[in-house]
Amino acid sequence: MGFNLLVTGSPFSTLACHQALRFAVAAQKANKRIEQVFFYQDAVLIGNAYILVPANEPNIQTDWLNWSEESGVTLNLCIAACLRRGIMSTDEAIRHQKHPQESTNSEITTTGTLQEGFVLSGLGDFTAACINSGTTLTFGA
Repeated sequence: MGFNLLVTGSPFSTLACHQALRFAVAAQKANKRIEQVFFYQDAVLIGNAYILVPANEPNIQTDWLNWSEESGVTLNLCIAACLRRGIMSTDEAIRHQKHPQESTNSEITTTGTLQEGFVLSGLGDFTAACINSGTTLTFGA
């Protein structure tokens, strides 16, 4: 059994995303498993593909993506919270007819705002995973 991490605080106005990542790194160094990471409420802003971080500031999005790649743990974003904040995959953007852009050949294309490396997931999926595994820790505002 391992840990489920629920992150609810904004990556820009709280330390929740930073603290959760520090915990995940420390837990894995101590040979503890992270079962899943689920970003909810304002924490889903971490999955916005259009985040631009100044060069002299830490990039928490990149840090999470690097950790995920190294650990093999999926970074789940609550789909409802994402849609409420304008974060969506290309498929969701098409489904909801959002973000149309004209290309140079006058065709209408649609692009999503979801950063590659993050996965849209339902709160029900998170809850089911929590029931079937270890301890859930919440990092919020």
